[in-house]
Amino acid sequence: MSPRQMISRIGFYTFVAVLTGFFALPMLWLASAPFDANPGYAPRIPEKPTLEHFSALFENDLTMGSLWNSVLLSVASMVLVVVGAALAAYALSRVRIPGRDALLYLLLLLSSVVTGTAAMVPIFLMIWKMGLLDRQLGVVLVLSGGLLPAAIFILKDFMDSVPKSYEESARVFGAGPLRILRDIVVPVARPGLATIAVWTVVNVWGSYLVPFLLLRDQEKQPAAVVVRTFYDEGGGAQLGPISAFSLLYSIPVVLMYLFVNRRYGFRLHGGIKS
Repeated sequence: MSPRQMISRIGFYTFVAVLTGFFALPMLWLASAPFDANPGYAPRIPEKPTLEHFSALFENDLTMGSLWNSVLLSVASMVLVVVGAALAAYALSRVRIPGRDALLYLLLLLSSVVTGTAAMVPIFLMIWKMGLLDRQLGVVLVLSGGLLPAAIFILKDFMDSVPKSYEESARVFGAGPLRILRDIVVPVARPGLATIAVWTVVNVWGSYLVPFLLLRDQEKQPAAVVVRTFYDEGGGAQLGPISAFSLLYSIPVVLMYLFVNRRYGFRLHGGIKS
């Protein structure tokens, strides 16, 4: 190995080590601060480990109820996005219509605007006139509408990868479109559906702006919004409750990711060839 190659490799590994440390420090803080009686802004081993921060959270109905609200919003949005995207992607994959590809790219472009800050005023007025203000259904519809176009765009590739000969064989035995979609297409596109499901849950789980604007009652707000209450009157962060709540807040998503990745795997493209 030449000196130049050695210096290049040392520089590369140094860069990777610094980057790894940059992302590891917050994780180390999250693993240690909830058990520290007086946590600081830097990760450290607690001198006297305690569970008082978790005890305070379990005694607070607002914080624990917000976790349930996050689960409710995420699961409802996931079901709506997965079912809607599967039906729309299958239709766009099998039906040849003029301007289909342009429609897909237009949907993908609009998906970055529907739930964005620039669109919140018309969205708020629309939800208000529909009578869905301060109702979780309104939040689910807004978040699902913003995620659905990108989900359709991703799933269409999986639908394209399903050989049409499978469907023709099913039609010979009298299967209808919905039966074909359920028994033939969905099992093949399962990794794509799993990817969309996790992607939807993660986006809804961490959403702050839409629930904050559309839900006035704190008892209906998700954890991403309620976490703002862990600040004192002077604006100082209460690191103990925040760290404990953040740890509880991250566990469901991590467990879901590990489960889905082990059982289905994640892919952003189909892999079946006829």
